[in-house]
Amino acid sequence: MCHPVCGRPFLLYDAHRGFDVASSVLTTGRNALPKSRSFSVSDLLALVFAAVILIVFAWLHHAEFPLGGHRFLTALAITAGFAVLAWFAGGVNFTGALAGSAVAFIMAVRDLRMFLALLIVFAVTLLATRVGYARKQQLRTAEPAGGRTAAQAMANLGIAALVVAIAGKAWPMLALAALAEAAGDTSSSEIGMAFPGKTLMITNFKPVPAGTDGGMSLFGTIAALLGAASVAIAAVATDLVPASQIATIILAGFFGTIIDSLLGAIFERRGLLDNDLVNLLSTAAAVGMAWGLGSSFEFILLLK
Repeated sequence: MCHPVCGRPFLLYDAHRGFDVASSVLTTGRNALPKSRSFSVSDLLALVFAAVILIVFAWLHHAEFPLGGHRFLTALAITAGFAVLAWFAGGVNFTGALAGSAVAFIMAVRDLRMFLALLIVFAVTLLATRVGYARKQQLRTAEPAGGRTAAQAMANLGIAALVVAIAGKAWPMLALAALAEAAGDTSSSEIGMAFPGKTLMITNFKPVPAGTDGGMSLFGTIAALLGAASVAIAAVATDLVPASQIATIILAGFFGTIIDSLLGAIFERRGLLDNDLVNLLSTAAAVGMAWGLGSSFEFILLLK
């Protein structure tokens, strides 16, 4: 729905706004570790955000998941392995691995099925990123090498992690709505770039080049729905949520992608918001929509 760089599963960052304190990783022979992107104030704030969520989660749920318990150690091992593999694969840089592992740990220790939903987001967005990559390189909109940063990770996943940490009994549905938005937004932007067709500005429906912030295309819109649906279907298949909530998760996730496009068209194009704030607000909007829809459905059931 927006420029591919702002729809990442691990999110955005304008590299020219940071300051470079990282250097290339030493290489051995023909195999090299991913080069680190610039470390920025945004990355530092993102890591602080991740640490705060971890602290809040530990404070609220320490009795359920005691330190050193089987569930705690299992989640720690799974997320550490996932972070290392993602880093060596070039999906994230070092700071992105730290932030992403914090999110993954919170989800895995609360419920492994939520971690599986996170893996679905990762797989869907990775596939969408790879589709039409040569074309995206020609248009200079392909994902840069070096992996996604901590700022990118927390902008797309931070709200979902926060919901898992603090929300009440409805936390699975709300967190899944945020993940559905992340999957849908990245899918729409990447597929929209690979197969642009006719792209229209969301605010006035005038034709714009593919990749324009706020631009929408048919294939991109379909990809947004499918991306959101993949998360919802996976959650229902693992019994994380009942089938009755599948429509709420898909609609909320898709609604978040529409908000992403509106924010991109109205604010980001004018330089009033950057990509990470747009993504953060869009996932928050998806959570709000899921809460509203869920409350409405409960009210309707009470009237019957």
